[in-house]
Amino acid sequence: MKRITTLALSFLLAGHTFAATLRPEDNARLETLSHELNIPMAALSQAVAQADYRQAVLDAFTKTAESKPWYEYQALFLTDKRVTQGVDFWRAHAADLARAERIYHVPASVIVAIIGVETFYGTNMGKHPILDSLFTLAFYHPTRTPFFSKEFANFVKLGNAQGWDLKTRLGSYAGAMGMGQFMPSSYLSYAVDFDGDGHIDLFTNPADAIGSVANYFHQHGWSMGEPVVAAAQVTKPSALNYVQERVELKQRWGQLKQAGINTTAPLSSTTPVSLIQLAQPSYSEYWIARQNFYVITRYNKSPLYAMVVHNLSQLLAKQYYGH
Repeated sequence: MKRITTLALSFLLAGHTFAATLRPEDNARLETLSHELNIPMAALSQAVAQADYRQAVLDAFTKTAESKPWYEYQALFLTDKRVTQGVDFWRAHAADLARAERIYHVPASVIVAIIGVETFYGTNMGKHPILDSLFTLAFYHPTRTPFFSKEFANFVKLGNAQGWDLKTRLGSYAGAMGMGQFMPSSYLSYAVDFDGDGHIDLFTNPADAIGSVANYFHQHGWSMGEPVVAAAQVTKPSALNYVQERVELKQRWGQLKQAGINTTAPLSSTTPVSLIQLAQPSYSEYWIARQNFYVITRYNKSPLYAMVVHNLSQLLAKQYYGH
């Protein structure tokens, strides 16, 4: 079968799956990845032969929760049920969470919040065949094929090392997997055998999931005890030019203060920060993002995601500790 465009596939085959052949440049990309990642080309070719194109995967990319305004987005996650079940999860795994906090210097509340936002504490880890999702995104996404082709190759590497049946392993439409929704490259780089049983399992082993999330945050620079965000007030319209859609910490607090932004948080003029804006129905919130906020965005680049994780972690801690 000749490879046709994603647009044509959307029109002709919406809702369908089919096996697809690759263009010569796709095969060349796989050859490169085979060498770069030390994966036998035969293993990649075998995975391609097993994979199916899924239009639903591409459709899901146009309907992400992060495209919603803040007031709608936070309502999806900051619920009484998610807090209550998060505290239950915390209590059930208190020893592992305390050990992860001690070893990796990441708060238990943040670890629980990540697992809560990602998979509702392991109860919703995704229903998409990971192989098909990554195949579809690797060779049919209009802009992100370099990223997803590498994740496709890493999934093959990971799955073969773990002895998985690649075709039956399930995850998100983006190919994320397990309780913490690690992409294959993150699974390979940051997942840990936290309970010491000789096997890393982020799907059914909460201890490994807890330790792996903590390790991810540790490796990305979480600073225990440091603030995450600070509320801000914008006093000059021109200061809105400093609002960032992605947290990069390229600004310094002195710049923002001089531009007409106020906060009660004690900040040195050289502190790296980002100014973010969150939409409420009739007004906007403004926040000064710090290093730890940036670390959360290494998990998901959206400032909405990082803020909801932070807020959920605070709600969890308040209910767990009773104050």
